[in-house]
Amino acid sequence: MEVIANMVPPIEIEKIKEKLENIQHFIHGSNRLVIAEEDNTQGRIKKRSAIKQLIEAAFAMEDVIDEYMIHEEQQTDHDPGCEVLACDIIMYYIKTIILRRRINHQYGELNSLFHEISKGDGSQIQSSSEQNIRVRVDKVDVVVGFDDSIAKLVDWLVIGEAERTIISVVGMAGIGKTTLAKKVFDSPRTIQHFDCLEWFTVSASYTIEELLRDMLRRFYKKPSNSPPFATDRSLLIDKVRNYLRLKRYVFFFDDVWSTHFWDDIGDALVDNRNGSRIFITTRSKNVAFYSERYSHFVTVHEMQPLPPKQSMELLYLKAFQYGYKENYPKNLEDISYEIVRKCKGLPLAIVTIGSVLSGKPKTAFEWKRFSQNLGSELEENPHLHGIGDIFSLSYDDLPSHLKLCLLYFAIYPQDYEVKSKRLIRHWIAEGFVKAKPERTLEDLAEEYLQELINRSLVQVSSLSLGGKVKGCCVHNLLREMILRKVEDFNFCKFICEDDWYLKTAIIRRLSIATTSNDLIQNIESSHVRSLLFFMEEELHEYLVKIIFTKFKLLKVLDFENSRLFYVPGNLGDLIHLTYLSFRNTELESLPKTIGKLHNLETLDLRQTNVNEIPKEISKFRKLRHLLGNKMSLSHLKGGIGDMESLQTLSEVKIDEDGIELIIELGKLKQLRKLSLLDVREEQGISLCNSINKMSHLEVLYIKAKSEDVAIDLSFVSHPTMLRKLRLHAKLNKLPEWIPKLENLIELSLACSRLANDPLEPLQSLPNLLLLNLAIHSYEGESLHFKKGGFLKLKELGVKYLYNLNSIIIEKGALASLKELTFMNIPNLKRVPSNIDNWKNLEVLNTHFMPKEFEKSIAPLPKPLPSGI
Repeated sequence: MEVIANMVPPIEIEKIKEKLENIQHFIHGSNRLVIAEEDNTQGRIKKRSAIKQLIEAAFAMEDVIDEYMIHEEQQTDHDPGCEVLACDIIMYYIKTIILRRRINHQYGELNSLFHEISKGDGSQIQSSSEQNIRVRVDKVDVVVGFDDSIAKLVDWLVIGEAERTIISVVGMAGIGKTTLAKKVFDSPRTIQHFDCLEWFTVSASYTIEELLRDMLRRFYKKPSNSPPFATDRSLLIDKVRNYLRLKRYVFFFDDVWSTHFWDDIGDALVDNRNGSRIFITTRSKNVAFYSERYSHFVTVHEMQPLPPKQSMELLYLKAFQYGYKENYPKNLEDISYEIVRKCKGLPLAIVTIGSVLSGKPKTAFEWKRFSQNLGSELEENPHLHGIGDIFSLSYDDLPSHLKLCLLYFAIYPQDYEVKSKRLIRHWIAEGFVKAKPERTLEDLAEEYLQELINRSLVQVSSLSLGGKVKGCCVHNLLREMILRKVEDFNFCKFICEDDWYLKTAIIRRLSIATTSNDLIQNIESSHVRSLLFFMEEELHEYLVKIIFTKFKLLKVLDFENSRLFYVPGNLGDLIHLTYLSFRNTELESLPKTIGKLHNLETLDLRQTNVNEIPKEISKFRKLRHLLGNKMSLSHLKGGIGDMESLQTLSEVKIDEDGIELIIELGKLKQLRKLSLLDVREEQGISLCNSINKMSHLEVLYIKAKSEDVAIDLSFVSHPTMLRKLRLHAKLNKLPEWIPKLENLIELSLACSRLANDPLEPLQSLPNLLLLNLAIHSYEGESLHFKKGGFLKLKELGVKYLYNLNSIIIEKGALASLKELTFMNIPNLKRVPSNIDNWKNLEVLNTHFMPKEFEKSIAPLPKPLPSGI
């Protein structure tokens, strides 16, 4: 046996994984990769082929490492009470030898390929490609709907402070920043107002020395091939400053990519208190706001997509050479709106597509066919390449980890709003987010998402009341570019009924929108690491068995919103799983084998019928998010306290003998969100003690067993990090610690049966944005909002308060209120006074209110939106 053991070749798994990670970053992050569709030369084609080989070799390396890890895991999972036969040990060593030799062989091949490809330098290719793209994009100069913006920006230039002012125009690629800036630059008011007026295009690869020399050549009217003024940066800066000292200047810097631009140029452009201006266009909000380090006078104009009517006008200007109001073919109106909708108000896309349509027959059939094939048209039609090119520039400028995060949007359906928490947890499970000391992966992933938003690549579709991103998406045309990239990298694939070529394709991530048994059987399973389902049809049992049998190396398995009824016992074989979601499925139970998933970080059981959590889950030391639906953890007593990584624990039902479980919760030091149901009166003190140990707690929801159960929360000390608090329990009096919560943004009370008006102690909460006083939260007859109270409150709900007959709102109270809801308050006959003075109120909702109350609303000034 010792002889066999000595034959096992040594390997350094962590070292190999680190090397593999570096290679993957090279694949996704190096500007030397040449995978653009216009690369036609023999050398570039050869390089593209080599990169494909490197990608496949990296996948093969990952596969054999994962296979080895499963082999080792199965060995450690043997029951200690079972006798291990000598032949089993021999077979274990033989397989270990085979796998380790495969790893070493694959590692050698991968290293060889990597060194061969990384010899070259594609920086020149990148630079020349960028110049070609700019030439194509700069041709777009048709404008619609810019008049107001032009007038405003010219005013900002010629009117205002004597101090040097910085003006930034920010927006996504193709939205018309350059076109707008040129109109401002060419305005007679701009030309007449300034002594020195210049336009500079700033490439992503500019050097400050060359930019300064270009300035000086223009100042002194020197030809571009004249000898340089100087080579030293400090001398160049001095020459520029000296020239500008007595000038009123305005410089336009188009397409600034990096915040380093301000560090480079800030000192050269002297503030001579003569009304000088710096005007930039950029895709990045970070660039715009970084300028505040160099000027106290900074204004930012964020460009918005064109509305549908102006989008149609622009399309017809290019397609017919006349405007929207002219006599155009009515039979094209519906299909034109469909094309415009796909462009989502992006002027470059509308202009480019309009130009292509101008050369096509003006028939609904031809335009419909063009619209249906827009994805392939963008790739194959050279006249449309400019649209993808401008997005490619933004993609190329991303660091490698953000490239991966952006590519991940291809895994979701088109026009799909991705919930940010789901997206972030997917990124983390995939390994895209790298740990930093004292930071959670979730916080870092939020920063990644915000950076993509700031770079105008990801669009916010919904925000929380506190300003956090709830939902997001990418522009349809950016998604087309992403789809081409993910195909080049074999990154992911969204498959439907007609995808039959997958048998030979190497794919890392799959989104499935079909229940086709044949299709799923055709997929080469050894390469797949992530599997997401987007379908309305039922997932039949035989299909589920195929999934859990074939895809053994999955990290992400997401059935959210699928009609899934059954999970087989071999779930436990998927030992690499880090993310597992059954949210909003028909699932009723989990197999005990789930206890083998030691790498699991997220388990989502919300909106399922799973109420009992197997005790085996208490072994999960890496689990960070356990999201349930009235789930009982009674089997986990004595074990849940060991799940030290837990950050989210939601919808936990506390049983009658749940004090031990509540005490265990106090050991969860990393907990950020806690949601408890069916809490009993005798459990209150233990609950307070556990909450006091949760120093990171941000969200707390407590619901009593019934409306009459009193929970004494007075022993909770000051939970300083708390941002959201929902209490659905009898309190009798408001706990003294609640009005001290300086970070609290949302507070909801129900069944509290407070005898005294809670508004007095709550009105000074400095950051409260939402207050909801619901069923029996207050037993009194009057609520009094005093002047200066609740200054930041945006949403107020008053509901099911059966004794309430008066609401007094002093002038100056609730100054920021945007939404107000009254529901089922039978004794409240009149709308509160001073409501008509609220300038910010946007929505007034009333439901099941007395007729007298509804009549008192009628005289209010219009327009006042109402949900009546």
